Amino acid sequence: MNTKHSPKALAVATALLLGGCMVGPDYHRPDVPVPPQYQPLPGWNAAEPSAEAPKGDWWTGFGDPLLNELEPQVSVSNQTVAQSYANYQAALAEVQVARSALFPAIGISGSGSKQRSAAGSAGSGVEHLRPVSTSGSLEGNVSWAPDLWGKVRRTVEENKANAQASQATLANATLSEQTALATAVIELRITDANVDLLKKTVAAYQEYLRVVENQGKAGTVPPSDVISARTQLENAQASLISLGVARAQYVHAIAVLVGKNPEELDIPQGTTLPSLPPVPAGVPSTLLQRRPDIAVAEREMAAQNAAVGVAVAAYYPSISLSATDGFSQSPLAGLLHVANHVWSLGADVSETVFDFGARHGEVAAARADYEASVANYRQTVLTAFKNVEDDLSGLHILAQQAQVLDAAVQDATRGAEIALNEYQAGTVDYTTAAVALATQLSTEQSALSVKQQRLLDTVSLIGDLGGGWSADQLGDAKTAQAKPQ
Repeated sequence: MNTKHSPKALAVATALLLGGCMVGPDYHRPDVPVPPQYQPLPGWNAAEPSAEAPKGDWWTGFGDPLLNELEPQVSVSNQTVAQSYANYQAALAEVQVARSALFPAIGISGSGSKQRSAAGSAGSGVEHLRPVSTSGSLEGNVSWAPDLWGKVRRTVEENKANAQASQATLANATLSEQTALATAVIELRITDANVDLLKKTVAAYQEYLRVVENQGKAGTVPPSDVISARTQLENAQASLISLGVARAQYVHAIAVLVGKNPEELDIPQGTTLPSLPPVPAGVPSTLLQRRPDIAVAEREMAAQNAAVGVAVAAYYPSISLSATDGFSQSPLAGLLHVANHVWSLGADVSETVFDFGARHGEVAAARADYEASVANYRQTVLTAFKNVEDDLSGLHILAQQAQVLDAAVQDATRGAEIALNEYQAGTVDYTTAAVALATQLSTEQSALSVKQQRLLDTVSLIGDLGGGWSADQLGDAKTAQAKPQ
């Protein structure tokens, strides 16, 4: 062979080996039925997918300073997010490990020794010590298993998809903890509003008790009215005190969500409720891009598909090449002289002839795992559609209920005022006035509860729409990405 063309021929051979075939199925995302729009409701129109959908700092739409202060801390200090981030870094490292198998392993080794042996004449019984001798070697070695059937590349493909799934899991954990924080802050604000409502109610009951006690002293009402008024006041005071337990628990939950010890965070009582932001839902097909949990399921499908290729590659023979080149000399002097040059080339081919169905079983298991991941993906998509539909229905119905309750609060407040005036005038008994005031409290609490549920459903809708996340943010898993700030 003409040695002038050897490097070129070697390069071509190497390229052919690296570009060998890849056994197993190539990945194609399975189709899932996607409705053209969410179920229309009276008075609600579907928004077109646009920049109006929640993105980035979605919590700012609630106009709550506490949310604006604490939400950015979730991606930095929340320990659940930190765990998911570490898992993502580990998955990236696995990609690097798998990719390294595509290339030769190059090493170098050296050795040296000193020895002295005894020599003597046969039968003389006299031994003489020979001079100390030295020996040594210095060799470089290369070993490589060409990826002829694509097993390594399928493994890289699998690990890359797993790393992307871990990245989407990180996004999903971040979004989940952010919505959990928003929920806890809303619950805290509603508790503070209930505290204000009960304080106002206690003040009204105290005024009732003052009026009844004065009338009781004058002998115009029976003692039972005084006792009833006092009991009503004490029950309201007890309810007000009990709210302290719930408030403390919400503050503690908020502290943990931002990575603090409960005693480190002190939140003063709020005076206003978060506002209710409009949230355009877009169209259902956008969920396939915007929900991180859907992205997790889709990337897991891709990983399982690659795993099928890895299993199929076991049917084919494995080839490994090795080479050494270096010097060996005894005595050590002149080790690097050309006369001491040594080299070797080797190749190893192995193929399993009979395994009694082991490889067949592994391929069947890999295919079954892939089918399971497809089912999981489709179920995740269906669940996502259901979640959004639930949120939209809840917000629509609750808006109607809130409108009715606002009118009911006005009527109950006016009715309580009239009943108190009539009681003071002696035209109705105390029970009528007490029931009217209790009705006012109950109606105001119902209106506050509906306001709470509308806020929580809005947070849920934003989370179910994927927040500000998009599958386009998934990296190629070649390099680690910085932890989100």
